[in-house]
Amino acid sequence: MRIADHSVETPVPASTPITPVLLAGGAGTRLWPVSRDALPKQFLPLVGERSTYQETLLRVHDPMFAPPIVITGPNFHFFARRQAEEIGIDVTVVIEPLRRDSGPAIAAATAIARQRDPQTLVLALAADHIILDTDKFRATCLAGRPAAESGQIVTFGIKPTEPKTSYGYILPGADLGNGVSAVSRFVEKPDAATAARYVRDGYLWNSGNFLYRADVLLGELARLEPDMAEAVEAAAAKATDDLGFLRLDPEAFAKAPQKSIDYAVMEKTDRAAVIAGDFRWSDIGSWDALFDIMPRDDSGNVVHGPVIAMDTADCVVHSDGRLTTLIGVNDLVVVSTSDAVMVVPRDRSQQVRELVNRLKAEEKPEATEHKRVHRPWGYYESIDMGDRFQVKRIVVAPGGTLSLQRHRHRSEHWVVVRGNAEVTVGDDVRAVHENESIYIPIGTIHRLANRGKIPLELIEVQTGSYLGEDDIERIEDIYKRT
Repeated sequence: MRIADHSVETPVPASTPITPVLLAGGAGTRLWPVSRDALPKQFLPLVGERSTYQETLLRVHDPMFAPPIVITGPNFHFFARRQAEEIGIDVTVVIEPLRRDSGPAIAAATAIARQRDPQTLVLALAADHIILDTDKFRATCLAGRPAAESGQIVTFGIKPTEPKTSYGYILPGADLGNGVSAVSRFVEKPDAATAARYVRDGYLWNSGNFLYRADVLLGELARLEPDMAEAVEAAAAKATDDLGFLRLDPEAFAKAPQKSIDYAVMEKTDRAAVIAGDFRWSDIGSWDALFDIMPRDDSGNVVHGPVIAMDTADCVVHSDGRLTTLIGVNDLVVVSTSDAVMVVPRDRSQQVRELVNRLKAEEKPEATEHKRVHRPWGYYESIDMGDRFQVKRIVVAPGGTLSLQRHRHRSEHWVVVRGNAEVTVGDDVRAVHENESIYIPIGTIHRLANRGKIPLELIEVQTGSYLGEDDIERIEDIYKRT
């Protein structure tokens, strides 16, 4: 298959909105135990009440931007759409069949954007980054637009506040006007002495966010990485509608080399440019990053959740609801969730990934799974478990419907505590209201649905010889799960 060179198309009209592309498929294991494979950091409220994904959507919710395209993995697409709906933003969610790094992900989403508007500018953003100055961010996008329209691939560099060793760096070169420079050099994460020299020499942090014409990026990819270009073009051309999501063709996408956009394009192209942003930014690659960017109390602590700290200074303390207390400690990261507690010196927070790898090697379920398990219809969480019984809290979103199913080894008792349930038991379909209950005998075909306007909440008591999640025989499922 021959990939066309799109870089000679007509310039983008100044009135054309910029199409945001959000990369929302990462794992974020260095923010364990809050971020886990089952629900990574971009969908979690690490700062404030909203997730970083939602904050990124709100940042591009402006007339200068077209409706966003979100690319995420096959386990998170329902969650991505639901969180967008919660803040009233319409998105196109593209399902990445498997992880192939940022190169294929950005290229595939860009190909989708070009299908929607051949002349579009694209703003590729990581959904798990924090940017605290929205007005300055949008001003940077406007300042970088002329260079992108002229055919440059503009990356956002961040003016360093200190010589960080956890970021890559960019050396600006020739002045291209309007605050944009050609990229003279990309460099990987340096040691402390080299980072200090980079800061003195005017290098910028590499934020990994880009503004470009869709045809230019795809044209450069075809020139520099033809195998990747062919694979993502085919995956986008053969994408199919799946319950309102856009699913890239799995066979074609699997042929794309696994490579970042930096290695695939940015470090090879002669079109790379950089604009310096003075907005506060962090990729929150570790717990220590929150210490750098978030407000601190009078003792220098960054605190989230119910926390009491006495004679404690310069700590990051994050609690997901459990009262967490500290006395007489300094320079720590303390993270408390319902099923795990982590304490680590702040300057060793980069080692959390090693900890997670050890937990996985020891097959600890807490390494990857949360107690709250999200499903397309809502979520459930285990409250208590013993010999031959388990108690769960189940919340079904409005319009949510569980699969028509049965269990071979357990029976279930459901007590509705909020909302109204539509319950199918065998051939009988009935409404079960708040403060009412129903019994599901072992082996009986059943289904639960929420036809109301508010979340349905119930307590489920399971009893039987085996209570594992794999004791589900799905007979019919609107979400096409097997």
